[in-house]
Amino acid sequence: MKHESKNEKKRRPRYSGILLHPTSLPGPYGIGDLGKSAYDFIDFLDQAGQSVWQCLPLGPTGFGDSPYQALSSFAGQPLLISPDLLVRDGLLPENFTQLLPPPVFNDYQVNYGDLIPWKTSVLKMAAKNFFAGSGHSLKEDFSSFCREEKEWLDDYALFMTLKDLHGGKCWHDWEPEMVNPSAHVRQKLIHANRDSFNYFCFVQFLFFRQWKALHSYASKKHITIIGDLPIFAAPDSSDVWADQSLFQLDSKGFPTAVAGVPPDYFSATGQLWGNPLYDWDEHRRTHYAWWIRRIVCTLRLVDIVRIDHFRGFEAYWSVPADSETAVNGKWVKGPGAALFHALEKKCGKKVPIIAEDLGIITPEVEELRDSLGLPGMKVLQFAFDNVEENDYLPYLYPENCICYTGTHDNDTTVGWYLKASEASRDKVRRYMSCDGSNIHWDLMRAAISSTARYAIFPMQDVLGYGSDCRMNTPGVAGGNWSWRFKADVLTKDLAQALLSTCEVFGRDKARMEEKKHDQDDT
Repeated sequence: MKHESKNEKKRRPRYSGILLHPTSLPGPYGIGDLGKSAYDFIDFLDQAGQSVWQCLPLGPTGFGDSPYQALSSFAGQPLLISPDLLVRDGLLPENFTQLLPPPVFNDYQVNYGDLIPWKTSVLKMAAKNFFAGSGHSLKEDFSSFCREEKEWLDDYALFMTLKDLHGGKCWHDWEPEMVNPSAHVRQKLIHANRDSFNYFCFVQFLFFRQWKALHSYASKKHITIIGDLPIFAAPDSSDVWADQSLFQLDSKGFPTAVAGVPPDYFSATGQLWGNPLYDWDEHRRTHYAWWIRRIVCTLRLVDIVRIDHFRGFEAYWSVPADSETAVNGKWVKGPGAALFHALEKKCGKKVPIIAEDLGIITPEVEELRDSLGLPGMKVLQFAFDNVEENDYLPYLYPENCICYTGTHDNDTTVGWYLKASEASRDKVRRYMSCDGSNIHWDLMRAAISSTARYAIFPMQDVLGYGSDCRMNTPGVAGGNWSWRFKADVLTKDLAQALLSTCEVFGRDKARMEEKKHDQDDT
């Protein structure tokens, strides 16, 4: 029997994975969904020795199709529901595309303008069939779902119902009695619009049913799913409409100040997000109940949650609501560790959270992150944007962090390298001992070989794609969140290349041991 040394006993598992939002998955219906292509992607991760799938926020998108501006912090994205799985469940006929002919879709890009009306018609057909008696085996599950999720589901379904009644207008433009309705008025509105209300509840049931099945499949393959939680709620959302006292709003529901960040790496005038800011005094008075519900709900869908803009808990950039840019804001203290202590107390255990700590990070933010034991983020592209030594260089990483080649807000690695200054490219080549001809693999190898506990790379980098495949350009309103790829690029050779690299640097070991343990148990 081999005896482990003390160092071996202390050695922690090392993980590797891919950042890919489900909308980017291949498929015939204009957008990635939770059907076959999602399961195929998990199989690819398994074959490639990867142990992590990271995605963007999973909520229903509103303005600009951004997953960071969701119509609800609790609801799921209806556009991700798989029509093929609805056929399997008896909710759609096999010839549904003949009854509802789809537009001509692009395999490489989501066209939300064409997609949303068609997908909505498909979901309405499924709902009509369900309430007419199809899929009868799901009746009890649907009733249970509505009871269990009532705390957020009723607000969301009514919000969406009223939004439909007003042609999609923001809730600030509704009749006064609907802008801030009493409990009695809410019940009257639900009763008067029962069919629409039930439809929105049913669509959420479908999303949660399909996602939980996919999550279960990933778990059986020992694939950890990292989710994403925007720190702020969208102004036109059921969250702000239903719980106005939790936000800095005036008497008519309009924000008195909005969120953003000052000038930084991404923008010379900062980023004006426009989200209403929290009334942290009110959250403190309620023992952070809304935040705790939000995080717990997210962790029922994923294994680890990355909280976007973590630095906002230490101090957030408050911008006057009438500002045109984020330049004239000010830093205001956030809740600090108190929220996370309340969360841990409520859950009775440490909650798996990743702190998105990019941008302007102060010693106070680092102290908050470290006092909570949360891993932060390191982006390799940032390491080479100038020739000076900086904290994004791999030899300076702490173990408790996640190394990314880039994120959804960065250019792809190939696009970034081609646009970088010659001084930056020279630093990359010398640091990596490479000629730059295979730069995406060079940076992926650097991430995998780093001391960071997690190494994660966007799917675009795995495939070596250029700037035309970028997911998001901060500060640019159009053309974001639409990238897709075709199924035939997930080859056995690509999986083997990833697996081999991870094996060299011990990043598949933990998952292989888990599989062996499962086999031994059986």
